[in-house]
Amino acid sequence: MTAPDSSTPARADAAAPDRPETGGLAGEILQALKYRIGKDATVATDHDWLAASIKVVRDRVIERWIASTKDAYARERKRVYYLSMEFLIGRLMRDAFSNIGMLDEMRAALKLLGVDLDRIAELEPDAALGNGGLGRLAACFMESMATVDIPAHGYGIRYVHGLFRQEFSNGWQVELPETWLSHGNPWEFERREGAYEIGFGGTVESVTTRQGRLENHLWKPQDHLLATPYDTPVVGWRGRRVNTLRLWTATPVDPILLDRFNAGDHIGALEESNKAEAITRVLYPADSHKAGQELRLRQEYFFTSASLQDIVHRHLAVYPDLTNLPDKAAIHLNDTHPAVAVAELMRILMDVHRHDFDTAWDITRGTIAYTNHTLLPEALESWPVTVFERILPRHMQIIYAINAEVLLEARARGLDDEAIRNISLIHEDGERRIRMGNLAFVGSHSINGVSALHTGLMKETVFADLHAVYPGRMNNKTNGITPRRWLFQCNPGLTGLVRETIGDAFLDDIDRLADLDRYADDAGFREKFAGVKRANKERLAAVIHERTDIRLDPSALFDVQIKRIHEYKRQLLNILEAVALYDQIRAHPEIDWVPRVKFFGGKAAPSYHNAKLIIKLVNDVARVINSDPAVRGLLKIVFVPNYNVSMAELMVPAADLSEQISTAGMEASGTGNMKFALNGAITIGTLDGANVEIDERVGRDNIVIFGLTADEVAAKRAEGYRPREVIQSSRNLAHALEAIRAGRFSPDEPERFAGLVDGLEERDWFMVAADFDAYAGAQRAVDRMWKNSPGWTKAAIHNTARVAWFSSDRTIRDYARDVWKVPVA
Repeated sequence: MTAPDSSTPARADAAAPDRPETGGLAGEILQALKYRIGKDATVATDHDWLAASIKVVRDRVIERWIASTKDAYARERKRVYYLSMEFLIGRLMRDAFSNIGMLDEMRAALKLLGVDLDRIAELEPDAALGNGGLGRLAACFMESMATVDIPAHGYGIRYVHGLFRQEFSNGWQVELPETWLSHGNPWEFERREGAYEIGFGGTVESVTTRQGRLENHLWKPQDHLLATPYDTPVVGWRGRRVNTLRLWTATPVDPILLDRFNAGDHIGALEESNKAEAITRVLYPADSHKAGQELRLRQEYFFTSASLQDIVHRHLAVYPDLTNLPDKAAIHLNDTHPAVAVAELMRILMDVHRHDFDTAWDITRGTIAYTNHTLLPEALESWPVTVFERILPRHMQIIYAINAEVLLEARARGLDDEAIRNISLIHEDGERRIRMGNLAFVGSHSINGVSALHTGLMKETVFADLHAVYPGRMNNKTNGITPRRWLFQCNPGLTGLVRETIGDAFLDDIDRLADLDRYADDAGFREKFAGVKRANKERLAAVIHERTDIRLDPSALFDVQIKRIHEYKRQLLNILEAVALYDQIRAHPEIDWVPRVKFFGGKAAPSYHNAKLIIKLVNDVARVINSDPAVRGLLKIVFVPNYNVSMAELMVPAADLSEQISTAGMEASGTGNMKFALNGAITIGTLDGANVEIDERVGRDNIVIFGLTADEVAAKRAEGYRPREVIQSSRNLAHALEAIRAGRFSPDEPERFAGLVDGLEERDWFMVAADFDAYAGAQRAVDRMWKNSPGWTKAAIHNTARVAWFSSDRTIRDYARDVWKVPVA
């Protein structure tokens, strides 16, 4: 008998005669199926069962959602408003079922009905609302805020297609539209009554008093559209609180221009509709051209303006004016994308509510806080003044006024001309551009980095002069991950073993995981721990075989690097070491090589040529190595297509080795490193981002550190780094690069990767060549560790037991205490 697919009635033959008609949770599911889906159980598909099951649990969630909202209003609690371009929430079914305490009950009820919960859960689409760590962090934070009982709203964009769906065509990345909303989203609720009008362009009129003073300003936008909210409940652990994720969709004020349609211009009649819908269609449209850059700016202002209008509306529904806004609202900017919030809140306060500049500036700075996530110049956004002024003319005036205030204050503090230039919100060298990172900094009362190293580098580099002017504003809040999704849900085998060993206390207090540490010396526990890992690897191997037709040996070392493809994350270093290892395996078959599978996963930005070329290189190398009988199966390369949250939930529990190999000083924090360590993977990494703190927590015997430090990278660049000489001194690296340049892995186009090789020889900004020998040596140290199976498992257990500090609950409590000034449970 073949297994039913999504278009086949999901009824199990053996269970059908005993299927209950009414009563209990199973009866509720049948009622939802009949009256809310419109299907009888005998013809229901797996998608129908999924929808009915979600609606049954959603009803319980809604009750707690409404209660949480009423409680916040009744007690006049201060709220956190978290603005982020990304919320990589993944699938919500297991998250909600588990957090509200109904996962086991629903599994049992569905089993009575002949339905497998795990099977229907696989049908829920991943919400395509993010690209990587930034969006996943926002999702973890929203769940943790609900868990520790902080009233909070997340604000973002309801992308119709989100980030693209990745496929490979002959090894090249191909971007296809993601269709996660094609069958609707059962978790969301449209709130038409909460729509706001958003303007762009136009003119600004000033009103002058008889005394010659500018009294107020009237912005008359040329273009208008509506921001309509869709609300999704975010359930905290044990259902203690349910918060709201509010995502905005753009719609035209007039969906069709009937006069143009009736005149025969059927396409032109939809122009306004298309312009509006483009804003919320795709996450991070390619910005290699002006049209893409303008769309990005419009996206950022669209969701920021809608969110701030909503926040102000909520506040004024309870309080008579906005003077106490900092006491009742904490607006948090997740990276630089929503930095225009500083100017928009000033506009609302001054132009709509008639506060003077000084009062508005005090309210704005008292309310807004800013998290910086990167030191990369391209991520510290800047916009051409001409473009910004055309799209947001009133905001340009406000930014000039803020800049004058800031520069006068800096001059009064005695800063020199160079420091003044660095602090200015307007970059004057060449094309004049607005520095959005500087705007976010000066408009916030708190600015934080996301690891100890990153925060220190912020103070020394990109924000050094601003830190000198405002020395008390910068602080560190090391990132974290929610253990509910990244242990309890994605690794039920390990969670069950931990419960069996140390009890259930860690479920509510993740710090109690430390109780597991002493069992690392217990041979019986090590065997069980290794058994869980083996089962997770078998599960991943089965999925990989199904999707790629590549057979994997679960007894091999699973070496995993899954993250956004970027040169500073150094997937190139990883694949170069694989090429060198391939050559050594072929040249020295007498050596007892450790069988290894190298997994890659991640997407490259559509206009990022080198990142896409690295994907092609990995796939070309994989094709050659995986089909070479001389390798004897000792090395395999797998690039998993369309990496997303659901695939991470499979790969993280199965990983033996976690690749965290970014150029030191360039990764703000990382959260993948935390997920892998929590699930018993050993990290190979540089002293970058949160790797530094993971090293301190797990101990140097339980992590593999290599390469240049951030200070050494800076010194090497300053002294005149010559990568060609480094390559010539490294026999293995030189041979690997020559093989790639000669076309061994691209015989159809031998020159395909010449540009990558030339870039390493001539510039190597990301220190791939400089760290290659250290990385290769660290990988051979990993081999030696792996051969000592009890020692490897002991180190893996120490990782799981010692990284509870990296829970997002701890991070959120730190924000609540130091930044938002709100109480927590």
